Amino acid sequence: MQLSHELPDYAYTLRAADGRSAKVNDRVLTRSFVLSPSALQEDWAPSDISTLTPEDLAPLLALQPEVILLGTGDQQIFPSAAVLAAGLTRGVGIEVMTNAAAARTFNVLAGEARRVVAGFLISSKS
Repeated sequence: MQLSHELPDYAYTLRAADGRSAKVNDRVLTRSFVLSPSALQEDWAPSDISTLTPEDLAPLLALQPEVILLGTGDQQIFPSAAVLAAGLTRGVGIEVMTNAAAARTFNVLAGEARRVVAGFLISSKS
């Protein structure tokens, strides 16, 4: 049987993610970041869910997603109601999950050509 490697139709793929780092394409990122299938914004300001504000979602919302995936590190921790409302009042769903789950979900949705944007919180704490 002949196998062929199919390349995605989008620029960025998540290869791995946890609470300390993520691998986007062949780059290892150790700070929080925002990702869409066609854009990577490194050094997203928040690093902890407890300090996430509605204003922190501005770079994600600017990419006009239909859904936002919010990776909260090694554990799924929900942000404040105000953060969730910042997306919902604009008609954008926010799904909260671990970074590993958000990476898998991002790749599936990007592969389906969905307008997905993900924000990954990478803790600066050791």
